[in-house]
Amino acid sequence: MKQNILIVIIAFYMDILFGDPSNIPHPICGIGHIISKTESILVKHYCNTTSQKRKSGVLLIAIVITISLSIPAVLLFLLRFLGQKAVLTAKIVICWYMLAMKSLKKESIAVYNKLQKNDLEGARNAVSRIVGRDTQNLTKEGITKATIETVAENTSDGVIAPLFYMTFFGALGGVFYKAVNTMDSMVGYKNEKYIDFGKYPAKLDDIVNYIPSRISALLLCCCSFLLGYNGKNSFKIWKRDKRKHASPNSAQTESACAGALGIQLAGDAWYFGKRYHKEFIGDKNRDVEIEDIKRVNHLLYASGFLAVIVFSSVAVIIDKCCKK
Repeated sequence: MKQNILIVIIAFYMDILFGDPSNIPHPICGIGHIISKTESILVKHYCNTTSQKRKSGVLLIAIVITISLSIPAVLLFLLRFLGQKAVLTAKIVICWYMLAMKSLKKESIAVYNKLQKNDLEGARNAVSRIVGRDTQNLTKEGITKATIETVAENTSDGVIAPLFYMTFFGALGGVFYKAVNTMDSMVGYKNEKYIDFGKYPAKLDDIVNYIPSRISALLLCCCSFLLGYNGKNSFKIWKRDKRKHASPNSAQTESACAGALGIQLAGDAWYFGKRYHKEFIGDKNRDVEIEDIKRVNHLLYASGFLAVIVFSSVAVIIDKCCKK
């Protein structure tokens, strides 16, 4: 457990300093490739009925998780012959790859910079890189809200949840989490194409994110006080609006951030040319402004640091209790 703490702390600071390395293949892209190839094979040969589509979704889970975990597990086993330092280094690199805090900030600030220049078309293109909704007709306010929402949601998915799984379950725990989360992001849509095929991958993502999303929301509420935002309102809106989403987890962090900033998020959105009804999250105490993108990034970073402290402390306590 203590080694996990050290590995996660080093990986966390590597992400802060360097972000995702662009000159080497990213394992998340590899997982995405496995998902895409497996999906195409299953859809081609075994997806004629609703039942078959759902069974194919279960097969997708089994295949993707098995391959995604087997590759790094074999790599770590082979590196044992080179010594513990090689294994430790590999685990640090794996954990580094599982985190996306700096990348999330970089992509969201790219949207901010386009909005500052009143380049709406550039801002739409920039936000399309980090959201799943249709962006071609988004207004300035719509672009800003979409950016804030994705940073809020990915505070859990891209930072807190991976930290949670890596601290308590090691580097392979982080890989498992990202495999599940990537499946959901690729096939977990409730449209005609994926409503059946993606049903169980989406359900599994709901399960693995259940605890981390709520921890993330709580950390964001606490960081609201630390950063001088409206911490009291953050707790209030979180408690009130945390279930205002089709997913049991997505509104957790969005509501905490909306309350902290005193703005209203969510509402109807377009996906694949179809309008989907979404409840509003938060109160419209003021209009959303582009500076809120920077503010939500402050919450992102603060909650990341607090998560490392909290998870490390809990892991040390568990380790001591297990040795007694």
